[in-house]
Amino acid sequence: MSTERPRRGRPPATDGEATRERILRIAAETFASHGYHGTGVAQLGEATGLQRGALYYHIKSKEDLLFDLSKRHVEEALTRGRPIVESDLPPVQKFRELAREHLTVITKRQAEVRVVLREMQFLTGKRATALNKLREEYEGLFATVLKEGAATGVFSEPDIVTTHAILGMYNSTSAWFSPKAALTAPELADRLSDIVLDGIMIA
Repeated sequence: MSTERPRRGRPPATDGEATRERILRIAAETFASHGYHGTGVAQLGEATGLQRGALYYHIKSKEDLLFDLSKRHVEEALTRGRPIVESDLPPVQKFRELAREHLTVITKRQAEVRVVLREMQFLTGKRATALNKLREEYEGLFATVLKEGAATGVFSEPDIVTTHAILGMYNSTSAWFSPKAALTAPELADRLSDIVLDGIMIA
């Protein structure tokens, strides 16, 4: 097992994957398997092949690690989603494209999403506030598209329950989607969007 040690003034050298990225990936997998509270720093050190000092070179605390895992898939989803919402596409197409990007992020960061949905309640203080702000901003993208559709007479009038229910259905795929499945992430998004649109579109 590696006993990688930090070098003064710079992170430890690695081959290929950056050390912090490796820590985040392994932490996501470990938290997903054993839970946030069921995972100790010593266990993370062993899983990453880093001694305690080297591990703390890259993370401030276990909660900071959970926060970083929790926010980065939301930030990526926002980056992917904003241009769609700001585009001139009709509401139905915006909704479908937004769903495709959402499922792409979920399947790409599946372990992280499972961790966020199950463990984000343990974030405290500024970390909890920052994550909630990001999540609200992202929910706002879907809410905006739904309101646009309602304003043009395409969708029924949305509310917070509708938005949460739609995102809840998409997010639940993190628990059961398999990369070996017959459907790709965009195809799965289309299938789920068919279900949603069948329920909210005005005939």
